[in-house]
Amino acid sequence: MKRLMTVVVSATMLLAVGNTAQAKDWKNIRIGVEGAYPPFSSVTPDGKLVGFDIDIAKALCKQMGATCKLVKQDWDGIIPALLARKYDAIIASMSITEERKKKVAFTHKYYQTPAKFARKKGSGIEITKASMKGKSVGVQRATIHDSFITAKFGNTVKIKRYATQDEAYLDAVAGRVDLLLADSVAMNDGFLSKSNGSGWEFVGPDYTEVKYFGEGAGIAIRKKDTDLVAKFNKAIDTIRANGVYKKINDKYFSFDIFGG
Repeated sequence: MKRLMTVVVSATMLLAVGNTAQAKDWKNIRIGVEGAYPPFSSVTPDGKLVGFDIDIAKALCKQMGATCKLVKQDWDGIIPALLARKYDAIIASMSITEERKKKVAFTHKYYQTPAKFARKKGSGIEITKASMKGKSVGVQRATIHDSFITAKFGNTVKIKRYATQDEAYLDAVAGRVDLLLADSVAMNDGFLSKSNGSGWEFVGPDYTEVKYFGEGAGIAIRKKDTDLVAKFNKAIDTIRANGVYKKINDKYFSFDIFGG
């Protein structure tokens, strides 16, 4: 009996040690970012990651008392790389959608802006199926905008998909697309307000339908890491309350990007 008890106690102790070894304190966090979506994230000529998403990531890590490493990742593979443990969270303007929730967990939103079309000035194109018939629309591949244009206008327009939003802008300037569809803030700050986008303009309504555009941009995390989701949620709420979020917001935008 004594030997049996010893074995049971030893097994219990080993289990406890094993669980302790697996527990995470999240003092070191790897964050996946895109780096090709200005003004939210981009890379300077000297290789530095900058932008709203980057500043938010750093502010959240500081609030959590964590040391964070930013890992640049192409958009197409950003969720697969998270699931493959290349990093622990994604801060890359990723909209919270039902489809993505099947694969990953999300924090609260940290901003929300509408989608919008843009056209070349003087083209006269309107956002109707009749006016758009046969026209080419540039979108970033595997985004909410790609899903929306495919569902709503896929039988009407020619969809041109790009790995990055910047590639879509380059084709717009070169005359290879008739319309663009993207986040309105990203497109305004990253293209329309720039010299190369001066010949383009917004057209049509704002798009915010939750079915396609989600509940705002959130931080994506592996489903099992519920404690990390909670830490990020608390940090988002705190920087919203203590003025840190507003300071970052005002660095890039003239309005509160958090949304309603």
